[in-house]
Amino acid sequence: MEKLKKKFGKKIFPEPAEETPVVVPEKKEVLPNIKIVPLGAGQDVGRSCILITIGTKNIMVDCGMHMGYQDDRRFPDFSYIGGGGRLTDYLDCVIISHFHLDHCGSLPHMSEIVGYDGPIYMTYPTKAICPVLLEDYRKVQCDIKGETNFFTSDDIKNCMKKVIGCALHEIIQVDDQLSIRAFYAGHVLGAAMFEIRVGDHSVLYTGDYNMTPDRHLGAARVLPGVRPTILISESTYATTIRDSKRARERDFLRKVHETVMKGGKVIIPVFALGRAQELCILLESYWERMALNVPIYFSQGLAERANQYYRLFISWTNENIKKTFVERNMFEFKHIRPMEKGCEEQPGPQVLFSTPGMLHGGQSLKVFKKWCADPLNMIIMPGYCVAGTVGARVINGEKRIEIDGKMHDIKLGVEYMSFSAHADAKGIMQLIRQCEPKHVMFVHGEAEKMEFLKGKVEKEYNIPVHMPANGETCVIEVEPKMDIRVPLEKINKSIALDPNPSKLECPFVAEIVYDQEKETLDVMPTTRLVETEDFMRISLSLSEIIKVIKIDWNQIAADLIIYDPNLQQKNDGIEMFHGEITLLANNEKGTELEVIWDESREGWARVVRSSLLRYASPEQTPPPEPQEPPQEPIPVQA
Repeated sequence: MEKLKKKFGKKIFPEPAEETPVVVPEKKEVLPNIKIVPLGAGQDVGRSCILITIGTKNIMVDCGMHMGYQDDRRFPDFSYIGGGGRLTDYLDCVIISHFHLDHCGSLPHMSEIVGYDGPIYMTYPTKAICPVLLEDYRKVQCDIKGETNFFTSDDIKNCMKKVIGCALHEIIQVDDQLSIRAFYAGHVLGAAMFEIRVGDHSVLYTGDYNMTPDRHLGAARVLPGVRPTILISESTYATTIRDSKRARERDFLRKVHETVMKGGKVIIPVFALGRAQELCILLESYWERMALNVPIYFSQGLAERANQYYRLFISWTNENIKKTFVERNMFEFKHIRPMEKGCEEQPGPQVLFSTPGMLHGGQSLKVFKKWCADPLNMIIMPGYCVAGTVGARVINGEKRIEIDGKMHDIKLGVEYMSFSAHADAKGIMQLIRQCEPKHVMFVHGEAEKMEFLKGKVEKEYNIPVHMPANGETCVIEVEPKMDIRVPLEKINKSIALDPNPSKLECPFVAEIVYDQEKETLDVMPTTRLVETEDFMRISLSLSEIIKVIKIDWNQIAADLIIYDPNLQQKNDGIEMFHGEITLLANNEKGTELEVIWDESREGWARVVRSSLLRYASPEQTPPPEPQEPPQEPIPVQA
């Protein structure tokens, strides 16, 4: 079978004129291809779970639940890993990007029911908030809906015992080869992007992120110089470029104000942390400014939790929150109070923030069923809803919806205003521009939207883009990378030569050879390389321009014949060593002399260039340094 080999680079040695034998390393490096399989969120939103393999290392990022299903389809397909057995022996670690249930909701199921005893990494805010939201969701599913095939409170506690907290920018060495590092992602409190590195190759997984700061969190950011092999980015809003945030806020306030002035009720489904605080701060300041006395309620426990977590993790908020927190807690509201029992039955206008955000259960769905038939009322959906949820069906304009076995007429006003803390198309492109990855992969988005942004990225940045479906394996072939020591004199010499890239000196005499069949790297001297049947020798011609006062071919030939008695003087130049060094006029005035030489004659070329020093004009800076002839016999034609 024909060997498939490619040259990927060259090594510089101190004496370029001599082909010094190079010792091939005893240990040959196996190049780790990167394999990525979405177990969830592949051409879909919800149930985020991505399996990443770099060489021999297997990492699971996120372990979410799909809110659009109530059966086993809500969990990622863990049977893909190890045939459905325990995952401990297969996975090196699990990483959770943030506390939203579509990113962490299946974690207790994975670790305690399927079986995983290895390390689970997440930021400290996520570690604090995640078990609270998991327990809330368990109560809804088991205590209210009566499900039996679900994880228990003990499962959540045992799962969280395996969690290791990590700080921003902290490099965590999982083992001697695998390391991870977290970067600020905005989105919600504690959300992080994770860089996963094995050797010279890395994956940057974004989770959910926001490139625009909001009223309580900053914008996503990575450290300068982070250049991943592949960037795995969410693409929830892949075709959206959001309008002005201020205009969106004014529209939101106007719709709420108009509805309550007509005597209607407004329900705003939100998740417990994140968007809820953003909109509460907005309405609180508006109510104060307009001197409104219409009651605003929020689900029990929402404000208490927010206060606790934002006080504990104040360093994760934006600069404005940090500055004002000492003087005034921005999450202690004057006009917004906890939801009272039966308040949804009270006559007259009111505004209610209620969880969860997609109307897939809980208090928000309960209140919606009571208010949906009154055309005076309004529901404002401030974020994305997964397909299959009641929220998604309401946004799509359905007028009759079956909920818990009963049909409901949808007569209230419906407004979808994206206050979602996800990056839009502009933000995604901005992150790609900052990171300069070699590959991009889109997950957590709809296929049509991904396809649109894929074409845009490939056209604008000329980067290959992947968008695998759930269960589809994507293989990224990586190029070997080697750090090479270059002597300072070589760098200075190259800088001193003609800056035209095609004319720079390139005294390379050894090759880095990658054998794709054996997946090995070899360092070979050029002389040994050309003896193999797989290679044909190609000589590199190098050149330099020397400015002279006036070319005198007769005089130059007389000076150089001592180095090559068989040089050939012609009308337009001189050939030495059978054409391996050639001198030509570079302009019609005869004031520029071009010296061209094969790389094998680098040693003699230095001597020839040095001897031309006497003809150099004052503009030639710096002039070539005088050189001694190389220690080799002068070639004489037989």
